Amino acid sequence: MASLGCVAALCAAGGLCGRVARGAAGLSGRWLRRGYAVARAESAPTFGFLLDIDGVLVRGHKVIPAALEAFHRLMDSHGQLRVPVVFVTNAGNILQHDKAQELSALLGCKVDPDQVILSHSPMKLFVQYHSKRMLVSGQGPVVENARALGFQKVVTVDELRIAFPVLDMVDLQRRPKIMHLPRNDFPAIEGVLLLGEPVRWETSLQLIMDVLLSNGNPGTGLATAPYPHLPVLACNMDLLWMAEAKMPRFGHGTFLLCLEAIYRKVTGKELRYEGLMGKPSILTYQYAEDLIRQQAERRGWGSPIRKLYAIGDNPMSDVYGANLFHQYLKRAKHGEAEEQQAGSLQKQRLSATQSCASILVCTGVYHPQNLGSAEPFLGGMESPFHGHRDFSFRPELLEASYIVNDVNEAVQLVFRQEGWA
Repeated sequence: MASLGCVAALCAAGGLCGRVARGAAGLSGRWLRRGYAVARAESAPTFGFLLDIDGVLVRGHKVIPAALEAFHRLMDSHGQLRVPVVFVTNAGNILQHDKAQELSALLGCKVDPDQVILSHSPMKLFVQYHSKRMLVSGQGPVVENARALGFQKVVTVDELRIAFPVLDMVDLQRRPKIMHLPRNDFPAIEGVLLLGEPVRWETSLQLIMDVLLSNGNPGTGLATAPYPHLPVLACNMDLLWMAEAKMPRFGHGTFLLCLEAIYRKVTGKELRYEGLMGKPSILTYQYAEDLIRQQAERRGWGSPIRKLYAIGDNPMSDVYGANLFHQYLKRAKHGEAEEQQAGSLQKQRLSATQSCASILVCTGVYHPQNLGSAEPFLGGMESPFHGHRDFSFRPELLEASYIVNDVNEAVQLVFRQEGWA
């Protein structure tokens, strides 16, 4: 229907060109049609982009050439973005400000920090946990990230290991040579933040389990593990991600899978999350939608943003998440959508967004045998479900709205759909 609308608009423009040409010698219909397209392109946009980063714009620390071409199209003659753009990544081992600077340097386009959504960004909404003493797992500036999210009392896995050295016993080189008396002055931990895959998985898995099984007092032992256990907030459920290697690498979703399996094996119960965010969580897309709206308002674009185009390389996180959010928007339109809770998350404002289309590119995790399938290619075998345990498998949500070679083709596709030159 969108393409038919574009054709109708161009036909109408052609009629107008003919009438004007008859009254203005020397002006051709072709020139005026080109002028009409430029006018459309400079009008206020009614659509925006949600761009994944790894596998779409970069591979490791190298920019994908098609990304530079795409941003050449996305920017106007003044170096300003022509449409609202938000970068939505499941990475989280970097500060938001630093990620914005990194993208600016790679893409040759000024990226503001509030255009970047890291996997843990929606944790800002979980204000009921911000005053609790939280154990944080991950790598990079985990303390700075946790504090930027609003958490005031943060304990790292390394700090916990130093306080209780007998807990970390796998690495023979790090085992304590002298056994000290257990500490009884270490404040109890009240929750766990999982911000991304750590470097030493065995240490993090062991100490997180210790905290959960001891109700936040790992220096003591409990006869029975408490259940429900302490609150756990986690982000980035990607089982795999794509860097410079030819094959995908383990993501934080693999670490979560290990933790869940160990907890279930030890206790006979399921590990529970108070919040799961990052793609494909609807909460992450709601957060992104709000940033798109704010960006359009700052630019003075009066028209509401009605369509979102999510471009990604991972069928499970990018395509599944965008399609899930699209279904949520359709239900919301008919008053059927359930509120996405984030504890004391403020009630979502009435959204003008009507749709979210998923566009799958072939420069990252997804490597098709042909462009007819949205499933990861596994030599003809039926693809396993790579999603998180708490997201039920719905095969239809893995089907991308569009499949293209790269992000530049994706931007061209959207511009055609929206009638932009």
